Amino acid sequence: MQVRFASARPEGDYVLALPVNSGSGAADRAGLDGAALAIVRRAAAGARFEGEAGAVAEAVVPEGDDVRRLLLVGTGTRGDAERTGCEQAGGALTARLLTSGETRLVVDFGKAPVGDAATAAAHLAFGALLRGWRHDTYRTKLSAKAKPSLTEIVLVGADDAFVARAEESWTALKALADGIDLTRQLVSEPANIIYPESFVERCQGLKDLGVEIEVLDEAAMTKLGMGALLGVAQGSARPARLLVMKWDGTGGAKPPIAFVGKGVTFDTGGISIKPAAGMEDMKWDMGGAAAVAGAMKALAGRKAKAHVIGVCGLVENMPDGKAQRPGDVVTSMSGQTIEAINTDAEGRLVLCDAITWVQKTHGVKTVIDLATLTGAMIIALGHEHGGLFSNSDELADHLLAAGKASGDKLWRFPLSDVYDKLIDSPIADIKNVGPRDAGSITAAQFLQRFVEDGVRWAHLDIAGMVWAAKPGALWDKGATGYGVRLLDRLIADRYEG
Repeated sequence: MQVRFASARPEGDYVLALPVNSGSGAADRAGLDGAALAIVRRAAAGARFEGEAGAVAEAVVPEGDDVRRLLLVGTGTRGDAERTGCEQAGGALTARLLTSGETRLVVDFGKAPVGDAATAAAHLAFGALLRGWRHDTYRTKLSAKAKPSLTEIVLVGADDAFVARAEESWTALKALADGIDLTRQLVSEPANIIYPESFVERCQGLKDLGVEIEVLDEAAMTKLGMGALLGVAQGSARPARLLVMKWDGTGGAKPPIAFVGKGVTFDTGGISIKPAAGMEDMKWDMGGAAAVAGAMKALAGRKAKAHVIGVCGLVENMPDGKAQRPGDVVTSMSGQTIEAINTDAEGRLVLCDAITWVQKTHGVKTVIDLATLTGAMIIALGHEHGGLFSNSDELADHLLAAGKASGDKLWRFPLSDVYDKLIDSPIADIKNVGPRDAGSITAAQFLQRFVEDGVRWAHLDIAGMVWAAKPGALWDKGATGYGVRLLDRLIADRYEG
């Protein structure tokens, strides 16, 4: 979908949308008069439209000797109109028009009652672009009515200054959208298409943006002693990989922050095999790694003035004759031994070696890992928040603020010695699962044992967030791209400038 900004409405056919903020009498603030205003007032009343973020009222109004399809779209309260409210407005417009048969949408901010019209327009375009994303690669028999028809969105302001300011805001938002696009692609592809080696190949294009790529194969990881990660992979015909992406927009002036992603490209559960029903969903068990890759693309795309290392531990968890057995003991790169009680608790085994590697090789002092780690997190939070665990109140507060500002919301959980004792093993240094109670917390406690002294660390359990069973404000059913906006906002707010 093409997005462009203009100082006047174009000629020809289009659907016209007028943004208004919330409150009673919202239709009266749309800049209409005469017969058009009367028609829109009636349509707004019928839809109980009061300008709430993402609300839409539709009418057909006279225009000269013809008529035009017109939508009022709510941007919410004045304070959030420039960002969150306008993003929801853009998503709502796309949801209504994407397969409607209409090809062009014009959104006129010339008389819109928002604070900074240029910023608002850029964020509306961002929301529209995100909501329009679809994964139709393998759908060969879509009917004409099911295919997207909307190809262009034109956002109109009062003058050329509006265009210049909107395009400036759009540059960074478009880079962020591109990062989310990559994450959604990786999450959506089936496991016969995306596996460790092909995940790496999909990320090679980041080199064109200035990202440095390093890849460790199984021989290199064996030499480094990554027995935990490799133990998960040993039952698969697909060899494991450690993908490292480096972006330094500071010219070496700042120390790096590390993002570490769980990349289990398909998770059968291994010998502790999962039930057949719903197992196809486990193609998105690499959602943490996909979010890291998307965030790196977004940061590089907007030339972020930050130093970031993205690490993805990439494996496939399969149950063949060579697979890891429940009760096996492996030695991690840190030297700690792990009793693998349950082979379906594999993500933490992948992450612990990746976390150790980035600490030992790059001396990072801040590590944030992202993982679709536990079903217990979905039980606790549903699909509204990701879970947050951290050894640093400051880092946790920064992440919570970034989540609230970006829309990728988080909720913090506790860590303590009492929980940590639940994963003591009778024969090794640690076991990979505790009791059923507090399953997400004991998973986080496991990871914390691999965090070195003096390192600020946060673990984000995003099991309920990377895939949606129903449409949301900024996504259709399927991959959400969760995590990219969160990490990008954290970097923008705390690690640039």
